[in-house]
Amino acid sequence: MSKNFELLQQVGAGGAAAAPAPAKIPAAMPSAAEPVYPIIGTGNGNGHASKLDLDRVTQEETLRLVQSVFLSAGPNPPRVVMFSGIDAGNGCSHVCAQTAAVLSNNVSGKVCLVDANLRTPSLPEFFGVTNHYGLVDSLRGPGAIHEFAKQLRPDNLWLLSSGSLAADSSALLNSALMKARIADLRTEFDYVLIDSPPLNAYSDGVILGQLADGLVLVLEANATRREAALRVAESLRERQVRVLGAVLNKRTFPIPDGLYQRL
Repeated sequence: MSKNFELLQQVGAGGAAAAPAPAKIPAAMPSAAEPVYPIIGTGNGNGHASKLDLDRVTQEETLRLVQSVFLSAGPNPPRVVMFSGIDAGNGCSHVCAQTAAVLSNNVSGKVCLVDANLRTPSLPEFFGVTNHYGLVDSLRGPGAIHEFAKQLRPDNLWLLSSGSLAADSSALLNSALMKARIADLRTEFDYVLIDSPPLNAYSDGVILGQLADGLVLVLEANATRREAALRVAESLRERQVRVLGAVLNKRTFPIPDGLYQRL
């Protein structure tokens, strides 16, 4: 598994979560030996620098995540997926952003990344764009959902930033308007990835998870407590939120990079 993060099949009560078997790559995808990588770290097409400068190992692991969650899930793969950390600082926003970037480079359909972390929005800075006019604005006024999103690079990647925040912004997530906007996103885009606040601190992720096709948990190696992860996973199941898997982020190994690359 990569030194950056690894994908876990499940967070269950019995034993440690297991690493998944290699995902079957659809015919439209490149072979496992020749994955397609995004051009990240050189800007977003609007002259702004991107902070998603991924090394090859991280890109390979992100591609595995894309294949496991979006491209190898049977006849009805999830199209709207939540990414939620257990605790603040787990790196959920970065994992969500890099997954959207790699996904958009490996499919022909339109991909939309949604910043629903209204507590501490951070996705715009990853792509070097502004945060004005986004999700909250779409919940307060009329207009097609794509009018509130910013087109990035590649051309099939879009960002719906959090937008104009106010004291009551988070309450809008638990509203009929939000349900309608999720439906709009399903119509307008082929894939929707939603970044949410940490599940241990806020209920936003559970609320939005009930509107999505599933949820990916993001855990931090050597930081997220197993008991907390199991408790959150059980709470999600009780509320009928489908847990698609978990990412163990910031995993490190005490061996040199050169040797690790040959393993």
